[in-house]
Amino acid sequence: MKVNYFKRLAISSVIGIVSLAASGGAAYAQGRGQERRQQRQQERQERQQERSSERSQQQSARQAEQEQRRAEQQQRQQAQQAEWQQRQQQRQAEQQQQQAERQQRMEQQRAAQQQQRQQQIEQQRAIQQRQIEQQQRASQQQQREIQRQQVYQQRQQRQIEQQQVIQQRQQQIQQRQIQQQRNVTDRQRAIWQQQREQRALVYRQQMEQQQRYAIQRQQALERQRRMAQWRYQQQYLEYMRQQQLRLQQQRYNDQYYYSAPNYRYSRSGRYYETNQYGAEMLRQAINYGYEQGFQAGQADRQDGWRDGNYQDSYAYQDASYGYNGYYVDSDEYRYYFREGFRRGYEDGYYGRSQYGRYSNGTANILTTILQQILNLQLF
Repeated sequence: MKVNYFKRLAISSVIGIVSLAASGGAAYAQGRGQERRQQRQQERQERQQERSSERSQQQSARQAEQEQRRAEQQQRQQAQQAEWQQRQQQRQAEQQQQQAERQQRMEQQRAAQQQQRQQQIEQQRAIQQRQIEQQQRASQQQQREIQRQQVYQQRQQRQIEQQQVIQQRQQQIQQRQIQQQRNVTDRQRAIWQQQREQRALVYRQQMEQQQRYAIQRQQALERQRRMAQWRYQQQYLEYMRQQQLRLQQQRYNDQYYYSAPNYRYSRSGRYYETNQYGAEMLRQAINYGYEQGFQAGQADRQDGWRDGNYQDSYAYQDASYGYNGYYVDSDEYRYYFREGFRRGYEDGYYGRSQYGRYSNGTANILTTILQQILNLQLF
C-alpha cells in the first residue's frame, strides 16, 4: 500500500512541475495554489481508496477465518460423529457378546438343573431303598427284642427271688448294725457331754476374769480421756452381759451338736476337723471380729488416739463376742475373732475399706478375705 502511495505522489509531483513550467510567472502563484488543492484532494481520495481497500482486505480475511472455522467445525463434527458411530458399534458388539454370554449361562444353568434333578431322583431312589432296608432291619430287630425280653423276664424273675433272699439277710445285718451304732452313739454322747460341760466351765471362768479386767480397762480409758473408746467398751460389755444371760437360759439341741464332722481347716501347719455348725461358728467369729474391730478403730480415730494399737483394745483381748461355748473350743474362736478384729480395726482407724465394707451402720468382712483366713474345705 505504501509503494503505490509513493508512486502516485511522484506522478502528481511530475505533473505539477510540468504545469508550472508551462504557465507564466504571473499565474504561477495561482496555479500553484490550485495544484496544491488538487494534490490534497487526490491525497484524500487515495487515503479513502486505501481505507476501503484495507476494509475489503479485512473483510476478506474475516471471511477466510470464518470459512476456516466452519471447515474446522465441520471436521470436528465429522470426527465426533465418526467416534459416536464407533462407540455405538462397540456397544452393539458388547451387547451382542453379553447376550451370547447370557445365553451360554442359561444353557449351563439348564444343564446344571437337569443334572441336579437327575441327582435328586437318584437320591430319592437311594433313600427309598434305605428306608426299605431299615424297615426290614427294624422288623428283624423287633423279633430279636421280643426274644430278648422273654429271656430277660425269666432272668428278672430269678433275680427277684435272689434279691428277696439277699434283702432278708441285709435286714438282719442292718438290725445288728443299728444296735451297734446305738451303743457307740451313747458312748459318744457321754464324751461330748463331758467336753461341752468342760468348755462351758472354762468359758465361765474366763468371763469372770475378763469382767475384772474390764473394770480396770474402763478406769484407764477415763484417765486417758478416750470417751469414744469408753462408750464403745460400755456397749461391748453390755452385749457380753446379755450374752451370758442367754447362755444360762439356753437349752442345747443335741441333734445339731452331735452331727459328724464334714469340714477341714488348717492353722499353724496343723489340720482340724469340725461339722457344719462348727464351721459356721468360725465364720461368725471372723465376721464379728471384723465388725467389733471396725468400731474400736473408729472410736480411736474419733478420740485422736495416735497409738492406734488394736491389741490394746479390751474387745481384742476378750475375743469372746458371739461365742456360745459349743461346737469349737474357746481358743479356736478367739484366734479367728482376733484375725477379723485386726483387719476391721485397721479399716476403721484409717477410714478405708481394704478388708470389708461398711454400710447402714454395719461392717462386714469380704468373703474372699474370710476364705483366705479360714480356708475351709469340705470332705
